[in-house]
Amino acid sequence: MESYEPERLSSAQLAAMRRSLTSGRGALTRRSLLRASGMGALALGGMATLGACGIPPAKRADAGMASDDHSAQEKEVTFSNWTEYMDVSEDEKGRPTLEAFTKRTGIRVKYTEDINDNVEFFGKIKPQLAAGQNTGRDLICVTDWLAARIIRLGWAQKLDPSNLPHAFANVSAQFRTPDWDPGRAYSYPWTGIPTVIAYNVKATGGRKVDSVTQLLDDPKLKGRVSFLSEMRDTIGMTLLDQGKDPGKFTDTDFDGAIGRLQKAVDKKQIRRFTGNDYTADLSKGDIAACVGWAGDIIQLQADNPDIKFAIPAAGYITSSDNLLVPAQARHKTNAEKLIDYYYEPPVAAQLAAYINYVCPVDGVRDELAKIDESMASNTLILPDKEMAAKSRSFRSLTSKEETAYEEKFAKLIGA
Repeated sequence: MESYEPERLSSAQLAAMRRSLTSGRGALTRRSLLRASGMGALALGGMATLGACGIPPAKRADAGMASDDHSAQEKEVTFSNWTEYMDVSEDEKGRPTLEAFTKRTGIRVKYTEDINDNVEFFGKIKPQLAAGQNTGRDLICVTDWLAARIIRLGWAQKLDPSNLPHAFANVSAQFRTPDWDPGRAYSYPWTGIPTVIAYNVKATGGRKVDSVTQLLDDPKLKGRVSFLSEMRDTIGMTLLDQGKDPGKFTDTDFDGAIGRLQKAVDKKQIRRFTGNDYTADLSKGDIAACVGWAGDIIQLQADNPDIKFAIPAAGYITSSDNLLVPAQARHKTNAEKLIDYYYEPPVAAQLAAYINYVCPVDGVRDELAKIDESMASNTLILPDKEMAAKSRSFRSLTSKEETAYEEKFAKLIGA
C-alpha cells in the first residue's frame, strides 16, 4: 500500500490543475462533453490536500479493512455518481434501471449525483477514509487515477467474486487488467473514455486524417492542427505513434515524445494545445484535424456531418471511470450486487443508450440494437474487436515522475 508525505505542487502541476478545471476535461459536463479522465496534476493536488487537512502521512494500519456488512439486515445501498451518468425515464421522474434492480432484489438504492470533480469529491470523503470511518457511501464512481490512489492507500474493499458472476464474465478485455488493479480485485469500470483523432472533412478537402504522424507532418494541415492540453492524452497518443507502449514507457521515451511534438510546434504545424474548446474550431473548420475526446465527437456529429473520427493504426488512449466500495461501507454485498446487475447485457445496453459512453460490458451489442441500431453500430460507444485491440492505457506514475513530466509538458505547450 502507498505511503506518502504531504508535498507541495510545482508551478507546472498547478498550471496543469488549472487547465483541467477551467478548459480541460475537468471542466466538461456530462452528455455534452467529456470530463476529466487522467488528470494527473489533480491527483497530486489531492495528495497536497490530504496533508493540508491533517490526514496522517502514511496509511493507517487498519485502513481498508472490511467493515461489518449489514446487507442482509438492511436492504439498501448508497451510490454516489456523476451527474447525467444514469438513465432517466422520459418524464424525468424516475431511473428505470435502478427501479428495476430494487423491484428484483428488494434492495433500495439511495442514488446521489454528488460527484462534480474527482478532487472535490476526494476532499469530501478523505477525512473519514483516513480515520477508518464510514463515508456514508457504499459505492462510488471515480476516474482511473483516483481509483488507483484509493486502492493503493487501502481505502477500498476487496470485492467478493462470488457476488459478481456477470461482472467477472462480461467485463471487456480492454478493461480487464489495468496496472493499478490487475484482475479487477477492487474495482469494475462504469464507462470508458477514448482519445481519438478527429477531423473536419470539409476543411481537409475530403482527405482522411488517421495518424499522429499526419497531424505533425502533413504540410496541407500546417497551422490547422491542435493537440490536447491534458498530458496523458497528447503524450500517450504520440508515444503510440512512435511505436512505444504508454503502459510501459521510460523517461527516454517520454522525452522522445516531447521532442517530436516540439519540432511540430517550432515549425508551426500545431496551432495550439487546447482543452474542450477545440470543438468550436473543429466544427467551423478553423481546425482541420486534432486529437480529441470521443464523447465530443459523438455530440459534434449530431449537428455537423463533416465531423469524422479515426482510430490510428498505432492505437489510441482509453481511460475509465470505475466503481469502488469504500472502506467501512455498511452494505458491501448489496453494492456488489448492484455492480453485477449493471454487467447484465440488457441492463448495460439500457444504460449505454442513455449516457453514450463506451460500454465496458461484452455481449451488449444485440441488446443495444433493440433500443437503437445506430448506437449499436457506433464504435465510439461499442468498440469492435479491431478497435478494442488498439486501446491502450497510460501507465500509473510515481510522484517524482508526475512532477518531472508535467514540468516538461508545461514548457512544451507554453503553460
